[in-house]
Amino acid sequence: MITHLFRSLRHRHFRIYYFAQLVSITGTWMQNVAQAWLMYRLTDSAMMLGLVGFAGLVPILLLGLPAGVLADRVSRRSLLVGAQWVAMVQALIFATLVLTDWIAPWQIIVLAFVLGVTHALELPSRHSFVAELVPRADLPNAIALNASVFNTARFAGPAIAGWLVALAGEGVVFLLNAGTFLAVLVALTMIPAAAVDTGMAGKRRGMMDGLRFARDHHAIRPALALLATTSLGGTAYTVLMPIFSREVFGGGAETLGMLLGSAGAGALAAAGRLAWLGGRQSLERNIATAAVAAGGSMLLFAATDALWLAMVLLVIQGFALTTMVASINTLVQVQVPDHYRGRVMALFSVLFIGLTSIGNLLAGTAASWLGAPRTVLIFGIVVIAAGSAYGRWVGTRGEGGAV
Repeated sequence: MITHLFRSLRHRHFRIYYFAQLVSITGTWMQNVAQAWLMYRLTDSAMMLGLVGFAGLVPILLLGLPAGVLADRVSRRSLLVGAQWVAMVQALIFATLVLTDWIAPWQIIVLAFVLGVTHALELPSRHSFVAELVPRADLPNAIALNASVFNTARFAGPAIAGWLVALAGEGVVFLLNAGTFLAVLVALTMIPAAAVDTGMAGKRRGMMDGLRFARDHHAIRPALALLATTSLGGTAYTVLMPIFSREVFGGGAETLGMLLGSAGAGALAAAGRLAWLGGRQSLERNIATAAVAAGGSMLLFAATDALWLAMVLLVIQGFALTTMVASINTLVQVQVPDHYRGRVMALFSVLFIGLTSIGNLLAGTAASWLGAPRTVLIFGIVVIAAGSAYGRWVGTRGEGGAV
């Protein structure tokens, strides 16, 4: 059973990459939590929380598609190496400013934007790189295990960051994150770069051609439409979590870490389930059901002031949202040809992460007028509606089997 769950790890290069990513992304989640808490501590503003979330993600919205073209033309491994160096320097600058007490809100926004640009350039390569490390038969399992890296970090990172911020301050968290990038840099030196398909360099390499492929594909188009809607309304609530932590539940940085860690625990459980199932689940029905469940848990979370119940609901929300996103990722990657992979996965990143920047800005603005609970309530209704519409489409097709 365990061997089946982790079967992609028998491939040496994927195994090296997997564990290095686990270290690095845990550090990134630690920094995200410390960054949000630092901004809220300095400003007490929901609008500023939304703005820093927007600054960190809007580069993906603006640059993600050109980065996908780049990922189909040059060595993805080289792109990843360059991105790790830039991200490490950014974290060191952040740590220095905080530890010397020179930090200001505008600097947080600028540094979040710099890291966002780095993520925008490397995300399509990161998603596509997995396909270079395992045979196609193991790709669904590798995608799910790669998602488990993100979600293990999403569980562990906030909990560690909440404890460290309370104990030593945000600067220590940024310093530790800078060190975690060394793990990926060392790992990438141990993985040979795949040959770039120069025979395709002059053909079907335009950004618009990749967009047309996704638009015309019968299964990819509706799945990405659901992803876009959910990204606008289903993930932006996390940017408001410092407000819930302090004003709704009466806690501090430790409570923030517990809340975000609960969502991460659910997400980790979902990624483990998907890794076990591989490609043997009904992806489209999974996607529809998970979207409705994610929206429903948001509605209930917005209505409670009991911390224990909020944590349970966030576990459910994390499980449902990860099930939906990872299933869409698997559906797309199994369907897309290799020469389109970088551009289509860039579109996936833009819709999943880039649009979240708009959602963060909307959440911060709405929360400043309506309050955080009412904002999350409205967003939950939007997610339920989108999941229901996708479910009706699946029912109309009479499909939804394993892809």
